[in-house]
Amino acid sequence: MQTQHSGVHVMTFSTTIKTNYKPKRQAVKLTAKGENYVQDGHPWVFSESIVKINDNAKTGDLAIIFGKRTNKMIGIGLYDAKSPIRIKMIYNDTASVTIDDAFFTKKIKNAYKKRLPLLKTKTNSYRLLFGENDGFPSLIADVYTKVLVVKLYSEIWLPFLEPILKSLIEVSGCKTVVMRLSRSLQNSKSHSLEDGDVVYGDLKNEVVQFIEHGVQFSANVIKGHKTGYFLDHRENRRQVGLLSKNKTVLDVFSYAGGFSVHALANGAKEVTSLDISEQALEIAVQNGKLNTYSGKHKTLAGDAFQLLEELVSKKERFDVVVIDPPSFAKQQSEVSLAKKKYAQLAQLGMQLTAKGGMLVLASCSSRVTATAFYDINAQTLQKSHRAFSIEQKTQHDIDHPVSFPEGAYLKCAYYRFLD
Repeated sequence: MQTQHSGVHVMTFSTTIKTNYKPKRQAVKLTAKGENYVQDGHPWVFSESIVKINDNAKTGDLAIIFGKRTNKMIGIGLYDAKSPIRIKMIYNDTASVTIDDAFFTKKIKNAYKKRLPLLKTKTNSYRLLFGENDGFPSLIADVYTKVLVVKLYSEIWLPFLEPILKSLIEVSGCKTVVMRLSRSLQNSKSHSLEDGDVVYGDLKNEVVQFIEHGVQFSANVIKGHKTGYFLDHRENRRQVGLLSKNKTVLDVFSYAGGFSVHALANGAKEVTSLDISEQALEIAVQNGKLNTYSGKHKTLAGDAFQLLEELVSKKERFDVVVIDPPSFAKQQSEVSLAKKKYAQLAQLGMQLTAKGGMLVLASCSSRVTATAFYDINAQTLQKSHRAFSIEQKTQHDIDHPVSFPEGAYLKCAYYRFLD
């Protein structure tokens, strides 16, 4: 909504998104190790790195970090009383700066500029803000055509949210804003927002249609995972599409059919979407129908490991096999099991890939490094004694820039079997 007064546009929001709390400035001293992290540009300060801060510090306060050696400012973050990452950095520099609306607007404009090459393609869906990597820790902003979906993972942004949303609307040109909240935010009493609130403009349908490299898709921006869709694999989906003409394709952990739909739209002969969720498979079928295609689209619902074993026992083979599982290691204690699962999937995928076929293996577990993931795949595939070549290894698309090691979670490799 915009109302006009004396030639000036004033944005109004349909839901009160302000909090009564006015952030205070808190002087902070860190351990030598914590200080080094800040000076190296890392966006996280853990609670054990804090040596000195006022007892009255509250979530959303500006944490002004002073260096021990010089007693001068080395960075500014937002204080998060409820997180082990106690300070989330928004400014890693020693030059004086004012944290105001203009500060956040400049960051948003810089983020938008990085996405411009993508927006010159036949694509109108993109991640405008990628959390820490764009200087907005615990905040994600995705655009689907003219609908902006903002997901919050921390209360630190509540005091600053209205001006940030205004800047996002102005920079992106979106007409509608949907708020999505993490579970902790949904249970918080610090605000009046609800998950799925349309806080600006109108949303005629919670399922929003958008285009990705010329292929039509839809996302449920109110009830879908994250913000409604997974945009990070866009470039890999495009490449799988290009590989699929006149081919048979197996898309494992297909969710809403990202890889499947690109394959169909690019002339695949037959595509099988496999997922544990029948509802997700229905969405995959519907997404396919948004495009013109002549191939056959089959679905398989159930546990991926079990279904893959069954396909192997039936001696099924596919020209292109894509295996893109959800994160197997949300905690450090799960890494060992995650690695075993990746090895198992590489083995099953290899057995299902036809002679001359392509196996595409992906991981979104940030705790399993790219090196570890590629090593697991190579070791597993080498044991098969099938000759293969690694055609390429890819990471995040352009709208998911990576500015610190933990920000790099996505890795994907293409294995061509020669026999």
